[in-house]
Amino acid sequence: GDGTVRAVAEGMVGSGRTMGLVPVGTGNLLARNLDLPVGDARAALAVVIAGSDRPIDVGWVTVLRYADPAGPGDVEGTTLDPARAPGKEHIFLVIAGLGFDAAMVADADDELKAKVGWVAYFVAGIRHLHGRRMRARIQLDDSPPVDARLRSLMIGNCGRLPGGITLLPDAVIDDGVLDVAAVDTRGGVVGWAQLFGEVVMQGLGVRNDLPAKIGRIDHARARRVRVRVEEGEQAQVDGDVLGLAVEIETRVDPGALVVRTA
Repeated sequence: GDGTVRAVAEGMVGSGRTMGLVPVGTGNLLARNLDLPVGDARAALAVVIAGSDRPIDVGWVTVLRYADPAGPGDVEGTTLDPARAPGKEHIFLVIAGLGFDAAMVADADDELKAKVGWVAYFVAGIRHLHGRRMRARIQLDDSPPVDARLRSLMIGNCGRLPGGITLLPDAVIDDGVLDVAAVDTRGGVVGWAQLFGEVVMQGLGVRNDLPAKIGRIDHARARRVRVRVEEGEQAQVDGDVLGLAVEIETRVDPGALVVRTA
């Protein structure tokens, strides 16, 4: 699964050793972006044995400040989780997100995921369609920060998701930069419908740059991204939830991980 892939990659990054993937999890995000066999352990093992080595970039995200200054705690809210302490870097191989996408991941039901796989994330997302838009201040590399109203901000190393969705059509997994998608909708269900159409069309290579859209995705590229939001928003890395973050920073580590590909 994606969580195990992240954990192994974090231990192997920078070592020059080759990581093989046997994708049998819910999302299998990295495997999909590397065109590896998904859900077929025998075929995946054949790639591990006889495939080719490929250096890829990895992303790192640091939560500089959580909504709770003490950081996430246990059930009683009294013990800091060292794995999610402010200032710790978290690896991501596909996409880190802040806002709607992370809230959707956080609310996905584990039992439903076991039964229907990645569809459980979309079921969870329905509950957040009418949520508030977040106020964000975004800085790309050394450019001046800009203010925006958004539903979600996603920072990706590569852009393909389950269900044939391409969120970041220009993302390349070994180009040394991160791709940023600022997602926003207005107008309720109509805005979300238009946004879904935008995602489908950009996956087919068609872009609509009309300024008056009520559901839109704006794209940018950077090696480092810093984001601050009011009150705190859920943050996630490759489907693992980090908690309610007020400020995050991401960076790219070019060619830092070697993986086995077909």
